[in-house]
Amino acid sequence: MATLVRTDRARADVGQLRRLGGVALLVAILAVVGLVLASWMQFLLTVSLAESLAVLGVALLMRAGLVSFGQGLFYAAGGYAVAYGMRLLGLHEALLLLALGIVVSALVAAAVGPLICRYRQIFFAMISLAFSMVLYSVLLKFNGITGGSDGMQVPAATILGLHVADRVLPAAYYDLTIVCFGIALYAVSAYMASPLGYLARAVRDNEIRLEYLGASVQSVTYRTYVLAAALTGLGGGLTALAVGHVSPTLAYWTTSGEFIFAALLGGTSSALAPVVGTVVFESINSYASAYFPNIWEMVLGIVMLAIILLLPRGLWTLYEIAARRWSR
Repeated sequence: MATLVRTDRARADVGQLRRLGGVALLVAILAVVGLVLASWMQFLLTVSLAESLAVLGVALLMRAGLVSFGQGLFYAAGGYAVAYGMRLLGLHEALLLLALGIVVSALVAAAVGPLICRYRQIFFAMISLAFSMVLYSVLLKFNGITGGSDGMQVPAATILGLHVADRVLPAAYYDLTIVCFGIALYAVSAYMASPLGYLARAVRDNEIRLEYLGASVQSVTYRTYVLAAALTGLGGGLTALAVGHVSPTLAYWTTSGEFIFAALLGGTSSALAPVVGTVVFESINSYASAYFPNIWEMVLGIVMLAIILLLPRGLWTLYEIAARRWSR
């Protein structure tokens, strides 16, 4: 028995090292790629990686059998927390502002989670959507506090106490984003391989059997919901810094719909799959609107529909097929 325990621990340690090495390699590749990209492409990748954190949160919920149409609630909470942190608290350090966005989003999820996590399927989706649209209405109507439909400006922040020149600020935000992205990706990978991650999958497969095993379905879904909110809040904070502006559209239902679409596009079988889906979605969206300005929505829909029909489990299926053939 002791030998088996040591073997399991050794396998777990090897798995952690592999995840850490894979994430470190990905961050290093992104850092090198950022050096050769044009400024507009670097900005597009910055926003895509920030949004991919929200998509990761959606994917975590989908692995537990939950589809949230209200993830924009936490995306806006993270972004506006950064804006208000600067305006009201006088914070100008990017890391502190991002931490504030994570905490605010997690607290909002902790407050509404006990109600939302009682429901499943369409009821979960609709209630989460309702909370998101409530925040959207508040941000839209209270012009004197939130800026209304015009939103709020987010001035340049310091990074590790250093004031970055305007000409290199986008590159600095890109580096900050890939570092935060790498840390979050490793955390999500570790979560998926942890007992809690497997319990979340069991919630999707068979809740009753999970209860018979002594686990609390309510507790598992609640913790997953809060974790997904924290990831989304981090993505909202990074987007606010990179774009330099926040608006009520962050909480609008179409934003949450894009997160779900990107998650379906990439798949949920791996922590990296939603990231791939987000980058592909944003790239197609940008190029379609640039080259087909009058019919870009139709072009986007046709391309997305083709990908989903050919690869119903997401783009990550291509990697899984290649990996199986390589292992033969």
